[in-house]
Amino acid sequence: MIDKIKARQDLPAILDAHRQRSLRIVLTNGCFDLLHIGHIRYLQSARALGDLLIIAVNSDSSVRLLGKGPGRPIVPEAQRVEVLSALSCVDYVVLFDEPNPLEIITFIQPDILAKGGDWDLDQIVGRESVEARRGTVHILPLVPGISTTFLIEKIQTLQVEECSKSGEFTTRETPKGGDGPSYPSNSSSPSPHR
Repeated sequence: MIDKIKARQDLPAILDAHRQRSLRIVLTNGCFDLLHIGHIRYLQSARALGDLLIIAVNSDSSVRLLGKGPGRPIVPEAQRVEVLSALSCVDYVVLFDEPNPLEIITFIQPDILAKGGDWDLDQIVGRESVEARRGTVHILPLVPGISTTFLIEKIQTLQVEECSKSGEFTTRETPKGGDGPSYPSNSSSPSPHR
């Protein structure tokens, strides 16, 4: 699966070979921080639009620029691209560092750009570039109630509820500098059960 992970500079020669065979190239992009059923269905739908699917994945620095929240991404970029490359509907995965995908979209020049249903057509970055080449832009439906942010909030809620039930702690302190693990306010060391 690692052979699906490509450096940006390696893509032109690979994609030229596919274009010579008249294959339609689909591109989508995103963080794909905690892979869930919404991602899988979305990627399968994107792949069905053409002959091969490329995913442009926000690098760790790019995710931080997006302001997704503290501690994001949860999963490091190397693991995110490896997990995505293991999916049968994915042909290639490439990282990008920019805060938006315009540069990578323009570089790849896909025939089809796929985005999730949380975007309006006029807000899709790269749409004009794709349409100028007679490509198409597709907005794919989302799975209601499923998102990485929702999963993170659910985990946090369950953690607070469990700790409240056990009486283990009610507040959390963060070490100076905000890095590293946080421990219960009534303890100076981590619990062996964490």
